[in-house]
Amino acid sequence: MEDRVLRKLFLGFIHIHILHHASEHPIFGQWMLDELREHGYRMSAGTLYPILHSMEHDGLLAKEEQKVAGRTRKYYTTTPKGENILKEARTKAYELFKEIN
Repeated sequence: MEDRVLRKLFLGFIHIHILHHASEHPIFGQWMLDELREHGYRMSAGTLYPILHSMEHDGLLAKEEQKVAGRTRKYYTTTPKGENILKEARTKAYELFKEIN
């Protein structure tokens, strides 16, 4: 039960992480998995890729495909809508941090 609750809570943080990094430079799945792991989030590609696809579908991320070492790699960047959502999320996260800290 506790793991499921924490997972749901951290899912929002993961979305913000993705938007943040995709606003700085194009990201791809494995890079994002490694980055999240550095921050203590343990997730599989089978969890991350549907999140990326959902965020793309919602208009928060744009995808560009490139050939890398003979394989197609999908790079994601934030859209203007994603930038606006990130800006609002930063404000809300800052307010929450001030309150709970």
